[in-house]
Amino acid sequence: MSKLKVGIVGLGFIGTQKHLPGLASQSNDVEVTAFCDLDLQRAEEARAEFGAEESYSTQDWQAVVSDDSLDVIHVCTWNTSHREITVAALEAGKHVMVEKPMAVTGEDARAMLEASRRTGRKLTVGYQYRFRQDNKFLRKSVDEGLLGEIYHARGHAVRRRGVPIWGSFTDKSKQGGGPLIDLGTHALDLALWFMGNYEVASVTGSVYHKLGDKPQGNMGGEWDPATFHVEDSAFGYVTMKNGATVFLEAAWALNVPQSREACVTLAGTEGGAESRQFGSQWEPSLNGVVGGQLVETAPDFRGAYFGASASKGTGFAVLGAEEAAQWIRAIKTDTDPLVLPEQACVVTEVLDAIYKSAASGRPVTFPPQQEQQSL
Repeated sequence: MSKLKVGIVGLGFIGTQKHLPGLASQSNDVEVTAFCDLDLQRAEEARAEFGAEESYSTQDWQAVVSDDSLDVIHVCTWNTSHREITVAALEAGKHVMVEKPMAVTGEDARAMLEASRRTGRKLTVGYQYRFRQDNKFLRKSVDEGLLGEIYHARGHAVRRRGVPIWGSFTDKSKQGGGPLIDLGTHALDLALWFMGNYEVASVTGSVYHKLGDKPQGNMGGEWDPATFHVEDSAFGYVTMKNGATVFLEAAWALNVPQSREACVTLAGTEGGAESRQFGSQWEPSLNGVVGGQLVETAPDFRGAYFGASASKGTGFAVLGAEEAAQWIRAIKTDTDPLVLPEQACVVTEVLDAIYKSAASGRPVTFPPQQEQQSL
């Protein structure tokens, strides 16, 4: 098969720091020929660095979607535009990777999933933390049965003061929400993926707007309270149809002593596990009973000899390369990508339900509007 031709829509931080370097690492199999952003200069700069010889820049995403020479579209735009661009690209015959979250609402996510099934085009979502070393270790431990049945999980996505002050993160009209939809989506994706359980029964949520007017101490500089239109923290309690439960915490600003981002705690019948964050590094651990005694163990990621560290590489470029490699392989071999759209759809439905439950003061019962097909 010849090289796949890719178009990318949205060239902000995630597009230029994860998607384009990731695609560049697969240069034997792909070439990026279309660069689209509302800021044409930004598109031109990205094309100059990553573009194939026969590439172009544009401000018109519809022109990219309708370009018959393209095989794949990467959607890295505002959350509220994910549905429109993704569905249009799928209907134009393109395979699509859309950045997380899949969509702002469950209705939007289901429409995207339906379009993928109807057109027969592949759809995946950018949950790159599945490729992090600690999470790969935890997943293998789960697959080997070391935890037994996982009946409770906690997803952690909490920053002490880490409100993103660039871009449009605090603009609800563009992003649809704050830390819950931005950070919580990763933690929930990991928790459900480890559990292998996407059969939701009900969701109860609480959403807080308490610290938006207290910008002092933010790690990237103070934000403007006048432009802070989203929640600063949110919490959800998810009950699965088999009785298992998931607790999710997400915050950009919360008065806790330690930040913990895209981490999980897993409790199973045979053992437990969790991922811990130390600065920009994550370490997994397992716990259980051996010889009648409580034990806790952790893998040695230092490698077989001095200096051969396998624990390095948690940045976007490294994770993006692994994400891109499996995505392109799935297209070329006509196999499933690691992140299935059905899984990502459930994540969005749960996040949407947390917002709705918080607004109504009542639990949201699943399935929302329609039965879920088997995952």
